[in-house]
Amino acid sequence: MDSRNTVERAQRLKQLHADFKPLVLPTVWDVWSARTAAGAGFPALTIGSHPLADSRGAEDQEGQTFEEVLAAVRPIIAAVDVPVSVDLEAGYGQKPADLIAGLTEVGGVGLNIEDTVHSEGGRVRTTQEHASYIAGLRAAADDAGIPVWINGRTDLFLHAENASDVLDEAIERLRAMEEAGADSVYPVRIQDNDELLSAVTGAVGVPVNSTAHPVKHDLERFRRLGVGRITYGPLLQLALTDAMKDMLRPWAP
Repeated sequence: MDSRNTVERAQRLKQLHADFKPLVLPTVWDVWSARTAAGAGFPALTIGSHPLADSRGAEDQEGQTFEEVLAAVRPIIAAVDVPVSVDLEAGYGQKPADLIAGLTEVGGVGLNIEDTVHSEGGRVRTTQEHASYIAGLRAAADDAGIPVWINGRTDLFLHAENASDVLDEAIERLRAMEEAGADSVYPVRIQDNDELLSAVTGAVGVPVNSTAHPVKHDLERFRRLGVGRITYGPLLQLALTDAMKDMLRPWAP
């Protein structure tokens, strides 16, 4: 993709986060789903690692190489005229500069980066380690002259037996990501907990991303709780899977 077009898309994605509270980015996985979501009127999209992997018969949690992911997302990004962010899991073992270079070369203008390192037995990066990686991404994007939107994700709530027990640690991590240059932060697995969502949205100065189910959740509730950005993770694909099964079941032998 032409570098000027990539810069323009990145600038547009940044503006959209300012214009919409929250900005909803449907999570897509192939050209068909991307064109469908864009055709429904959404001004930006995100490609999810889980649905992308499922669509390709691969495993989530870095079951594909970085090169395989780039090859898969390139035609998706090229198929739509809206900014597209890409879930890059924990970075596939890449240095921040290489991650930014690969993403922007295929036209991606945003990324999601998590702190569970799947290539190292699923360990969780320390707060400083994850913040340093995000700082490296920010510096690399700045050096490239492309304002890549960085969505910093933490899995602390996901791994905790009791999510409330790690709230203070999670807030510390979210703030560290913000200070390191993350444009938004993503505390996974608290989308159904009003108290925890309110706590984290009130603790940081950047948009908080929440997972949502396109049928079971309510947009106004997320707005009321201060959520600034919504993605579907694998839930849109799973909802369509359920709908497809319901349509096909009467025709099955």
